[in-house]
Order: sequence, then structure tokens, then C-alpha cells
Amino acid sequence: MTLRIRESVTPPAVWASPITAQQAAAGKLRLQDIQLGDGDAYWIEGRPVEHGRCVIVREHDGVIADVLDAPYSARTSVHEYGGGAMRAHAGSVYFSNAADGRVYALAPDIPGAPVPVTPKAAGLRYADFEVDSTRDRLLCVVEDHDGQSVVNDIRASPLAGGEAVTLTSGNDFYSTPRVSPDGTRLLWLTWNHPNMPWDGCELWVADLDDSGMPRDSRLVAGGESESIFQPSWSPESIVHFTSDRTGWWNLYRWDGANVDAIAPMEAECGAPQWLFGLSTYGFCGDGRIALWASRDGAWEFLVLDASGELERVNVPETAFSVHVTVQGDDVLYHAGGPDMPNAVVRANLATGAHRVVRSESDDLTIHDSVLSTPRHVTFAGYGDATAHAWYYPPRNDAMTADAARRPPLLLHAHGGPTSATSCALDPQVQFWTSRGFAYLDVDYGGSTGYGRAYRDRLNEQWGVVDVGDCLAGAQHLVETGEVDPDRLFIHGGSAGGYVVLCSMTFHDVFQAGASLYGIADLEALFATPGHKFESHYDAPLPKGRGMYDRSPVHFIDQVRGAVLLLQGLDDLVVPANQAEMMFAALRGAGVPCAYIEFPGEQHGFRDAATIARALEAEVFFFATVTDMTLAEDIDPVEILNL
Repeated sequence: MTLRIRESVTPPAVWASPITAQQAAAGKLRLQDIQLGDGDAYWIEGRPVEHGRCVIVREHDGVIADVLDAPYSARTSVHEYGGGAMRAHAGSVYFSNAADGRVYALAPDIPGAPVPVTPKAAGLRYADFEVDSTRDRLLCVVEDHDGQSVVNDIRASPLAGGEAVTLTSGNDFYSTPRVSPDGTRLLWLTWNHPNMPWDGCELWVADLDDSGMPRDSRLVAGGESESIFQPSWSPESIVHFTSDRTGWWNLYRWDGANVDAIAPMEAECGAPQWLFGLSTYGFCGDGRIALWASRDGAWEFLVLDASGELERVNVPETAFSVHVTVQGDDVLYHAGGPDMPNAVVRANLATGAHRVVRSESDDLTIHDSVLSTPRHVTFAGYGDATAHAWYYPPRNDAMTADAARRPPLLLHAHGGPTSATSCALDPQVQFWTSRGFAYLDVDYGGSTGYGRAYRDRLNEQWGVVDVGDCLAGAQHLVETGEVDPDRLFIHGGSAGGYVVLCSMTFHDVFQAGASLYGIADLEALFATPGHKFESHYDAPLPKGRGMYDRSPVHFIDQVRGAVLLLQGLDDLVVPANQAEMMFAALRGAGVPCAYIEFPGEQHGFRDAATIARALEAEVFFFATVTDMTLAEDIDPVEILNL
């Protein structure tokens, strides 16, 4: 098989870059569960240099220190994706330990090992914690794998240890158990197959009786086609929540009788609940609400006062990672911007103080001479619908670009598929742009941040709308003269990996693609018993024969480019057999291809060595199959059929 390289002149070179793959991999922490506890800032750091161990960190009196030592790791696998693995409250921290799934308590200021809160029991997973101070108990979402089928419910465990009590059950999924400040009521979210929480879920409120059990439960909002996000109690014990009933996730209040919109806008104040513990707003001490909202791919920080007036807070961050917590005038949030990585940021609404507490890339400095700043672009996507992306031009002032040659393009298809790109400074994006690649990060149809209608574009159109928008994005840059039509590359993970494989199989635009733990066979993926959360995730899926027709593994004879497959062997979301069957088909059909497997890695690479190897493998693969010269020594990838 011969790749489509039309030029006869000297091939281009991949630039030498000061950002190594090892630096890009190790220099990006995974920050989660941002929260304030008694004025201290807490968060979880997923550290690639510690093989992905999730460490609880605290800032106290200006000093940042770990409060969770190895071998403990604060991570939960409820829904497989986790989130909501830690809660700081009244001088204690409660967390789910990755190794055994149990909940532990630790006191950062008191020496000693964490103390178990939940009994040792196989098959139990815990997430989304809430401390019920009135009754000295910990509320949590529980996922029980001990029986023939997986059961999800909400339970309460005594803080002193002991058997848990089930508070509500019977539906497929639950999240966000929250006790009112006066201790008299409980709220929660619930939904059933085939819905995902962003399709439709329900908000319930119940009174708590003398024994702490919910009574007289009432449905407040939500349903089959209304998505509720982050239900919360105000300090006055009034229910607030975000709903997309108008087509936009906006903030509402329920006073016990009526539901009122309190900040209507054509902007998104919510996000898809792939993870527990997400938040976009919090209550200030003076009755105001700190609120983040997304418009056209960028976020803004707002304050809502009692009269309903919104005021924008002037902060440098425009990329928000859906974690915010408020105490008094102090606001702690997770955000970044084009010239700053995502970080734990602390602001004070009274004084205007603003500072970065902890950056995802504290250990990596990207010099201005190689910093590529993105711009938001729109273009005619699939079916001429408007599509969105962030475009990063190549940048490395130490290198001289060939004026007669346009740069190669690497297009990124994000995972999800209900997710979104971010314009925050990412060392792994800069790894590419500093090597001379243009980079297009596409918010294809189905992405969040642009309203429900944009999100619903993908319904029954998985492998069509998302792929069509990515193809259109690449073609837009070719037509505007910004990239080399002979060196168009695409990569992505999970659902993004599926976009890669569909693009390489059913279309003739990209010369090469790299699929990280991507889907090759929709029928096989959904026919094989997998994890419960996505087991009926059928809204994006085609009906009938469409699942076969949109499975790339069945149409290998149509592939016209080269395909690299990267896969974690412990992946339960997209099992390794998906990559293995695709590789066997590509190899047998004579398609240039390579397959690298990573033992111990799950869905999403966490180990620095894995991430670095994946980056280098992509560079080597793209350069080799399109005759680009490399300016650095990289361990070669075995490419078959080339």
C-alpha cells in the first residue's frame, strides 16, 4: 500500500523542541476534587511520576503539603470514571482508597495512618461524600459489585465505623446526596437506563425523620429529557440546581413550592456528569452566588446578587474545569487559560485578591519563544452546521519555517463523546506545536458548552456528525492555506479514538491517525457485558444495521492511510480486544499499522512513562509514514506493511 504523498521535493522536518516527551508527560498533574475546609484548600493530585497515584494535598497557612502518604491513593472507580473521591470537613478528610475501595478518615494535623470508616467488603465502591454532622455519619453513593448484577444506591455510614444503612435505592443510578444545613432534609439525583445524566435525570427532596431515614420524597425537577446538574442547598436551606429545560444549563431555585430561574442566559452553567463532584457555582457568605458560565468554548466568572444582577469578575482564567467551592468571600476553583495551565486558584471577592495555589504544570516552564496561543474558530461542519474548535499555530522561534511550505496538521478528537475541549495551556499540545505541527482541537457536534441542541446533534449520529465535523475542520484549514494537505494527521482517545478509526476507514482526508483506546466494533463493545454506567449508552448509536455499518473493523479495505493503535491492557471501558481485532484486520489487509500495548494502564493513561512513550510513538509514526525527518532520537516503532 502506498500513502498519498504527492510532493517530489525534499520532505519537511519535525522541528527540534526544548519540550521533551518526558517533560510533557510528567509536567501535567490531574487535579480533582477542589474544595475548601475550615479555610484550608484541599485537592487531589493524580501524579504521573508516581504511576498515577492520587494524593490528597492541603494548603494551610500558605504551606502546601501532602496529607496522604503512599501506598494510599484517593481514587474511586464508581461508574469506572470516578470523581468525588474525597471530602474535607471539620478538620478531617474522608476518602476512597483505590487499592481496596474502602472509605478512610484522616486528620491532617494528627499523626497516624488513615482509619477505616467502612467495613472491609469485596465489591463495594464509594464516591460523592457528604458529612451529615447532625447524625455523625457519612453519606455516599455506593456501587455494589458483589452480586450477579451491579447495584447503585445511597448509603449512610457511621463516622466512627460500622455497618452502612441504605437511604434510597431501586433506580439504576444516584448522585449528589446532600443534607440541608439545618439537618432536616436530603436531596439527591437519580436516573435510569438508557439515559445518561446529561440526557435526563431527576432531582428528589425528602424529609429526614428521627432515625435519619428519608420520608415524604418529592420530585422537584427533571425527567426523561431534562438534565439536572449540581443540586445544592443554600445556607438558608433553599434548594438550588442547574437545569437545561430551556436548552441551556442555567441556575434555578426551588422554595418548596415554585421553581424559578434566577440567572437565565444563553450560556452553559453545567457540564456532563462523567465524574462525581463537579460544580459550577457556590454560595458566598453575604447571599451572593459565585457562578461560572461557558459561551462559545470559553468560560467567564460571574457573581449573582439577590436582585438577580450578574457582574463579571475580572480574572485571567477563561478555561474552567468544573470545580468551584466557596466559603464567605473566598472562592477556590480549578481553571486556566491560553497562557497558563489549569490550576487550583484562590480569589477573594471582597479584596480582589487572586493567586494560583497549585498548577498542573508547576514543574514545567514553557518559554514564551515556543508558546502557541490558540484562537477559537468556527467553520461549516457536517451538514453545514456551525462547528467549533481551538486552533494552535506552530511556534518555535529557534526554528526557521520554510516559507514555501505549510505546516503539518494534527487534529485532536476529544473523548466523551459528550465532553469538550479546553483552551488552557497544555504541555502535551505545546509538545506538538513546538515541533512544527499546527494543532486543531475540535468541539464536534455532541460536545458540551454550546447548548442542548448542539449536544443532541450526535444522537443516533455517532461516527457521522463527530467525524464529519473533524473532517470539515481539517479541510477548512487546508482551504484557508494554513496547513499542508499532504500531511494531515488525527489522534484521539476513547470516543475520540473511534473518530480516528472512522476517519481513517470511511474517508480519504488524513494521511495517518493514532487511536488511543478507541472503539473499532460498536456491536462487539455493546454486546459484551461491560461496565454498568455506559451499558445502555445508546443515544449516539445508530439503530439496526447502522452499528455494523459504522464499525471500522468491518471495512478495512477502505483504509487509505496509516494507523497507530495504543491501548492499556487493563481497560474496562474500551477493552483491549477492540484494538487487537483492529490491528489484526489492518495487518491482514496490508495497511501500514502499528500496535503498542501498555500493561497496567486503564482507560486513560496515567503513568508518566506510558504518556511519554505514546507521544514519542506518535511523532515517530507520523514522521515515518509521510517521509518527514526527525531532529531527535526516538525509540522506533515497528510499523508493518510500510
